[in-house]
Amino acid sequence: MILSVDGIGLITAIAILVRLPEIGTVTREKIAALAGVAPYDNESSEQVSRTPYQRRSWALRKSLFCAALPASFRWNKQLIELYRRLRAAGKTHKATLIACVRKLLIFANTVVERGTPWQKQQLRAKTDLGLQAT
Repeated sequence: MILSVDGIGLITAIAILVRLPEIGTVTREKIAALAGVAPYDNESSEQVSRTPYQRRSWALRKSLFCAALPASFRWNKQLIELYRRLRAAGKTHKATLIACVRKLLIFANTVVERGTPWQKQQLRAKTDLGLQAT
């Protein structure tokens, strides 16, 4: 089922299954936290900053980053649109790629949870949503 998601290959699917046995049984927020790609606030008594992710499973994150990079440029239409939208909003390449990794992991979690293959969804234009294009 995980292989049906555009951008996830055999190596990444194996890494997800081995390193995240909770896949498909937890919420999308929890799966992102378990994989180490959820943003957390780093607070101490002297400073407050935002870290892009917690360093937990470097091997899993490496596999997810290697899958998300080409997927966000070529293979997965939802990730391509997300990447373009975040870059246009002024986000850095790394922050945008982390968002794409998180979204790719959420796609895999959803596929396993539902037990159905990934359905390619057509991106809808703003006019299709009933919004005025500006």
